[in-house]
Amino acid sequence: MCGRYAASRRPEDLVGLFEVEKWEPEETLAPDWNVAPTKEVYAILERPLKDAEDRSPVRQLRTLKWGLVPSWAKSPEGGARMINARAETVHEKPSFRRPFVSRRCILPADGYYEWVTGAEERELEVEGRKKRPRKQPYFVTPSDGSVFAMAGLYEFWRDRTLPDDHPRAWWVTCSVITTEAEKGPLGVAPAQGPRSLSDIHPRMPLMLTPDRWDAWLDPSRTDLEDLRMLLEPPEGGLMRAYPVTTAVSNVRNNGPELLEELAGPEVATLF
Repeated sequence: MCGRYAASRRPEDLVGLFEVEKWEPEETLAPDWNVAPTKEVYAILERPLKDAEDRSPVRQLRTLKWGLVPSWAKSPEGGARMINARAETVHEKPSFRRPFVSRRCILPADGYYEWVTGAEERELEVEGRKKRPRKQPYFVTPSDGSVFAMAGLYEFWRDRTLPDDHPRAWWVTCSVITTEAEKGPLGVAPAQGPRSLSDIHPRMPLMLTPDRWDAWLDPSRTDLEDLRMLLEPPEGGLMRAYPVTTAVSNVRNNGPELLEELAGPEVATLF
């Protein structure tokens, strides 16, 4: 699962890193250390420029809304529930199969947050007693400090209640593709705590290494079996995870201090 992530890189840096050809400076977003569903996020995608005579795909840095709204949806209300698409079934689900074939994107991040339930709460859960969960957040990021390029999908939705020339007549939304979390050892593990990503959560965003960026973004690649090969996770051991402040659990909190590594968890866990 991916329910929260950090994205603080400057658009100028993303333009150079991903060899972007088109970017509108007016779409610049402020650094966000606590990206939550329904927020505006950066996405790299390839498609022809609007109203251009040349219909060749152009690599663009765009601002999309996180939470995919299917083109056939009657309203955008379900978008907040479609923040993730499972790699195992993305080619089958009605909401995702068309974008998977023709509207793939990369969602650049510093890394993502995941929460581990505290030891006492787990014991209560096993006993079937009601509880108020206390969870320890961890930040998961490439151990070499590189960008975390998450595989994503995007879709267009037309708001039929608005006229064609209205600036909000069209919504462009996106979803993060997730895969099974790595069971092997972390590239850099915390002094105390989880030894693998699967110890934290059974799912994780699908990371695209640079050698797959071009193939993933290429809209001319539409063969289903060919595309499914791109959903294979990269080699293990590329990530690190460390405990961060529980302040990140409140989406109103936002700042670089959320990424600071703690000496140990604030909430006792079973690790």
